Amino acid sequence: MKVVAILAGAFGLASAHMELKNPPAFRSSYNPNTGGDVDYDIRSPLEASGSNFPCKGYHKLLGTPKGKSVATWSPGGTYSMTITGNTPHKGGSCQASLSFDKGASFKVIHSYIGNCPVMGDSSYSFTLPNDTPAGEALFAWTWFNWEGNREMYMNCAAITVKAGGKKRGASDPISSRPNMFVANVGNGVCTYEGVDVEFPQPGPDVTRNSKKSKPPGKGSCGWGGAA
Repeated sequence: MKVVAILAGAFGLASAHMELKNPPAFRSSYNPNTGGDVDYDIRSPLEASGSNFPCKGYHKLLGTPKGKSVATWSPGGTYSMTITGNTPHKGGSCQASLSFDKGASFKVIHSYIGNCPVMGDSSYSFTLPNDTPAGEALFAWTWFNWEGNREMYMNCAAITVKAGGKKRGASDPISSRPNMFVANVGNGVCTYEGVDVEFPQPGPDVTRNSKKSKPPGKGSCGWGGAA
């Protein structure tokens, strides 16, 4: 009975909330480089203290066999991320970001305000800036849920940006892109429940699908659905 209970508990953790399926995150069961080191709690939020920010601490796998690149992209190219899971907490707002300094900083390449993510598999497209530097990079999906505890979810994957590629139309340089929004991790910034967080600096590439959004607050945020 204990074995059954343990297995059920592990399955429950693995099936709760949402995760980055493609490109597959570090230590994800979808990542071919994970081997037997699967994080069955990968869908849980970051610690409220921020102790495992960024990337649940898994950005440190970059440069190791378990942190090998899982995707190759080109500047100006259009790609997508796939989010999967069965507990989307009525969606919320997400961002797709890139780090070129092993997780010390992240630049936003696309913001999705409202209805991100949804139940099951959902894909969200983005286009890399024309001047995205070639080399190894960290791709990050971050999510601030509409319903439930005030949390920040973050999964990261190792990707490679190759030189060249087709050029998109006029594009803001990567250096001018805003820093990734961070909240609910002990940094004094919080998001309200019952609304989609309106990112203060979403960047030039934004997808909006929100019935009601609200800027973040300071300290501790409660219900924000009422005006």
